[in-house]
Amino acid sequence: MKQPTPHKVIILGPAHPYRGGIAKGNELLAHEFGKQGIDCKVYTFTLQYPKVLFPGKTQYTDDPLAYPVQIERKINSVNPFNWLSVGWQIRKEAPTLLIIRHWLPFMAPSMGTIARIAKGNKVTKVIALIDNLIPHEKRIGDTIFNKYFVGSMDGFLTMSHSVLDDLKQFDTKKPKVFSPHPVFDNYGEKLTKEVACEWLKIDDQLEYILFFGFVREYKGLDLLLEAFALLHESNPNLRLMVVGEYYSEEEKYQNMMRDLGIFDKIIQRKEFVPDTEIKYYFGAADLVAQPYKTATQSGVTQIGYHFEKPMLVTNVGGLAEIIPDQKVGYVVEPNPEAIRAGILDFFDNNRAALFVENLKQEKVRFSWLRMTENLLKVQAETLLPIAK
Repeated sequence: MKQPTPHKVIILGPAHPYRGGIAKGNELLAHEFGKQGIDCKVYTFTLQYPKVLFPGKTQYTDDPLAYPVQIERKINSVNPFNWLSVGWQIRKEAPTLLIIRHWLPFMAPSMGTIARIAKGNKVTKVIALIDNLIPHEKRIGDTIFNKYFVGSMDGFLTMSHSVLDDLKQFDTKKPKVFSPHPVFDNYGEKLTKEVACEWLKIDDQLEYILFFGFVREYKGLDLLLEAFALLHESNPNLRLMVVGEYYSEEEKYQNMMRDLGIFDKIIQRKEFVPDTEIKYYFGAADLVAQPYKTATQSGVTQIGYHFEKPMLVTNVGGLAEIIPDQKVGYVVEPNPEAIRAGILDFFDNNRAALFVENLKQEKVRFSWLRMTENLLKVQAETLLPIAK
């Protein structure tokens, strides 16, 4: 069956002026639809998280919008009257395709309600673009909220096979497809190590491991610190960069660094990094480490692909799907000894040049065009009768 090209697409989810990888991804997705001549805009939040539920310093970015994408602030995540209003507005606009980003059960009541109202026009098909279904940090009500959200959708796209498997706990009949997270290609050009280190005011003769992004318990910084402690005495030129805002107990990690005797070997930036500065940290890094204890997929890997940086990830969730072991990096078990062994192999055997060449070839499969094609594929399948 020929895939219909929608004349209008609306994306619901975070976007500028909200910060973070999900917001940036929605903007890039809308930009890709626009490049294809498809009318697309993003409806984002007037209120995303109440302050009491947000662990960071701010939800907003000062960075300018990277692309000329139409973004309107519409959604209040905790106001049911707003959900009804937004749902009816979309119902009247009658987009052919409504894409709803789902990453947290907290958002399910608002997004599920909007979807149910919007699709009542018998024109709009609603596709969920799912980052996470079962959250890393579980809360009471997650399952009920997810059932409500999944029940309101016509189809699904997940960015890891592990999330696709989770989804089957809630639905086995509606169209669904796996499509890996595209490369974040909006953070500027790749820099030489010398230029990046000069900007950061660090020694370009040293070797750097980068841990990048929000610090949360499930991301395994403690495992990486223990692994680094096993390495630093025999590798005096090795340094660890920990770059990102703490969403978990900061004091716990600072005490670990001191107790392990590695505090002076760690470069820290304990805040959210503006888009324009990300290239310096990835430019200086020799290896990017993601020692996660649980995961689905990660935007950090796709920043790493953009900057062609070898990566070490743990064998959890969908991370191994994105990083071919011993080709562009390492897939290791989530424990300090396995992480140490991967790092040691990388530096002792000078794997960088080979891995970088492989990264250039591998990243071709992670495109925003492929993401839009797969969303349209799911939309086409929603037009077919559901098998009983």
